[in-house]
Amino acid sequence: MSIFSWLWRQPAILVTLTCLFWGGNTVAAKVAVDNITPYQVTFGRWAILTILLFTFYRRSISEVWSIVRPNWIYVVLMGGIGFVMFNILFYHAGHRTTAVNIGILQGSIPIFVIIGTFLLYKNKLRWVQIVGVALGFFGVAIVSSRGAPHLIRHIEMNSGDAMMIVACIVWASYTIGLRNRPKIPGLILFAIFCVPAAIASIPFVIYEIIWDGAVLPTRTGWLVLVYTTLFPSFLAQLFFLRGVDLMGPEMTGLYVNLTPIFAAFLAIVILNESFQLYHAIALLLVLVGLWLARERVSRLIK
Repeated sequence: MSIFSWLWRQPAILVTLTCLFWGGNTVAAKVAVDNITPYQVTFGRWAILTILLFTFYRRSISEVWSIVRPNWIYVVLMGGIGFVMFNILFYHAGHRTTAVNIGILQGSIPIFVIIGTFLLYKNKLRWVQIVGVALGFFGVAIVSSRGAPHLIRHIEMNSGDAMMIVACIVWASYTIGLRNRPKIPGLILFAIFCVPAAIASIPFVIYEIIWDGAVLPTRTGWLVLVYTTLFPSFLAQLFFLRGVDLMGPEMTGLYVNLTPIFAAFLAIVILNESFQLYHAIALLLVLVGLWLARERVSRLIK
């Protein structure tokens, strides 16, 4: 068995890598400021992936099209809203609210996933699961507030907070929606999702060009686009879909708690921020929370 075959059977590693790539996307978003606009990144990544994936997998896509075509509304919603709206809301929230707010609110995604599955599928919530989610959320709160979670009560809602909450709900909905995906390979489904994502991004780019006078990306901006296309968009989404296949949407969604932790570590390494004890404490809490919830959450999908 090759290393790639082995890796493809390891959902915990795949979804952890997904969170690492998304954590890197946070750093990329900061580098993108004054180099490439949020709309350019959003459109560029999905347009490039559409062209590349359809070039290499055109035959495979044609073979499953009869299965996908009756679910065209589902495809449009998952790609056009799940991919595009989360990206746009996330990047714009960064211009309107603090990093503390974004980190704490992003940690709410697994909670929205579990609440959503409870409301839609009447899954039972068990105390071990609740404790695990609570520990994970508290870990996210610690790292997001830089070791001072008591700051949470001082946060005032603004437009950026509202955008981030909506973004979290959008991504939680996307995660839950994967439960009803057509029975086709994850990579092919992802390629099909890219089409409505690219199309849905076009009006935002047109708006930006006409009314905001957007200019072409800088050299650094193009590098940001390459990174976001290859890692947070392609590999992360592919690994995320595979994680959902192997351990279900609830458990996969719970791993999203790791994203702010990786974002903090990458900021330390790339942006030369200092390492503090609360980073280690937060990471420990998140990992313990994942361990407590792993069996209970995975059983909810059966």
